[in-house]
Amino acid sequence: METSAMLQPMVALILWTMLIWLWMYVTRIPAMNKAKIDTANLVGGKGGDLDELLPPVVQWKAHNYNHLLTEPTLFYAICVILILSRQDYGLNLTIAWAYVGLRVLHSLVQVTVNRVIIRFALFALSSLCIIALTIHAALAVFH
Repeated sequence: METSAMLQPMVALILWTMLIWLWMYVTRIPAMNKAKIDTANLVGGKGGDLDELLPPVVQWKAHNYNHLLTEPTLFYAICVILILSRQDYGLNLTIAWAYVGLRVLHSLVQVTVNRVIIRFALFALSSLCIIALTIHAALAVFH
């Protein structure tokens, strides 16, 4: 059975998400130790609670990880629809890779300099990719 090339950008984005997860913990755990946060006795709470306790540059990784678990879920879903409707090649594949590239750039900006205007531009461009893929999927399934 031949696999769809559309699976490649999907897996690439999942790998990138896991790399950000690792980067988050590699920076967050030492920062928590330095802030003398007693994780052994910590009960309840959520990651955002650490915004007041840890340096922003540390929390940026966690914020980006959360972002990689939101809109990209639409990307994964629309890619599956494109695969199932046999529209997983050519322009759609190119757009999917563009989406992944834009999300990686968005991550790199957010976890390093965190310039909001740059992040917004990259997010908007990546959202346009999702919109294009969705329109193409709609044309295929509602023909």
